[in-house]
Amino acid sequence: MPVEFLGIATTSDASEAAARTTAPFDTDYLERLVRAHEDNGWTRVLFAYGSSGPEPAALAAYVAARTESIELLLAHRPNVSYPTYAAKSFATLDQLSHGRFSVHFITGGSDHEQQREGDTLTKDERYARTREYIRVVKKAWASREPFDHDGEFYTFRDFALDVTPFDGRTPTISFGGSSDAAYRVGAAEADIFAVWGEPLDRTAEQIARIHRESAAAGRATPPRIHAAFRPIIAPTEEQAWEKAEQILGRIEARLDSGGLPGRRTPGAAPENAGSQRLLEIAAQGDRFDTALWTATARVTGGAGNSNALVGTPETVAQALLAYYDLGVRVISARGYDLLDDAADFGAHVIPLVREGVAARDAAAAAATPDPRTSDDGAAGDADGEPAGRTDGSDDGVLASATR
Repeated sequence: MPVEFLGIATTSDASEAAARTTAPFDTDYLERLVRAHEDNGWTRVLFAYGSSGPEPAALAAYVAARTESIELLLAHRPNVSYPTYAAKSFATLDQLSHGRFSVHFITGGSDHEQQREGDTLTKDERYARTREYIRVVKKAWASREPFDHDGEFYTFRDFALDVTPFDGRTPTISFGGSSDAAYRVGAAEADIFAVWGEPLDRTAEQIARIHRESAAAGRATPPRIHAAFRPIIAPTEEQAWEKAEQILGRIEARLDSGGLPGRRTPGAAPENAGSQRLLEIAAQGDRFDTALWTATARVTGGAGNSNALVGTPETVAQALLAYYDLGVRVISARGYDLLDDAADFGAHVIPLVREGVAARDAAAAAATPDPRTSDDGAAGDADGEPAGRTDGSDDGVLASATR
């Protein structure tokens, strides 16, 4: 089955490990960053949402006009607009991008952050609202006749869209979370369910829970699983771990100097279950499985996508294939030097993961009986070789190997 790769689109080069060197709102950098993804095998880029950040839908429209193939994932909070308006905006972006648009719904994991834009609902109320919101958006995309809606959070009459998604498609909906309410809503409504990168056994537990909730909601096919990591790669294992420790030191220095803006009230414990899980895992140790490193989550308080995968491209690719074997089909990866890391990961890791997936697909196909064969199971043309590299080597140099 295909594997997809999600990167990030931002208007500056700031990260947890590095202060901004670009302009605060740098459209040239945004375009360079997205093109680094588009030119290096990534599937899509995310336009993130924050109460004080740029409006992501406008950024997605800007990028859609300047790119050809990269898909555009828009993060959206239901509290910032009415669902009918959102359905119209999303359909317009899908038309502008010729079918490259998808949306990631964010329910909100911090009361403080939500209240910055006037959202005073409780966490459980926010999840109930998100579910109703998604259903309205889906119906607006699908309906060709006006319809009414009477819900817990929204009421309207005689709504219809004149602009529908591109070429009759339905844009992909993704959703994330690790609370009981998140599992129920996302498993019932989303095409893709996103989780933070955790150890393999914990990820397997989450996938099993999502599948159970999906079946309980009456779905024949569960959502695809998306897992998020911070890759730290270098030509050798020793260099990769040296680079990881350097990055950790830079993060700690920024925290000590007050230069790293917080996502929640300073000093407060995280409210969202995903960050709580990351901190619980980090308390058990820094290293898990073959490459997962939790020190970056520990020092940032489990702020978002913060667990790293450390090693050579081959080591990180094999670690990602282990998640693929669990059922992960979308891999989110964001480095600490956004531009160079996007190019490096695309050039050196993505091909290895895709080769591994192709080999698995070929092995599965070879193990499946061909109905055209004779009774003894001998196929006449079963000598095809699995896909893979033909040159036997990769002499590329990692652009960020020494940072």
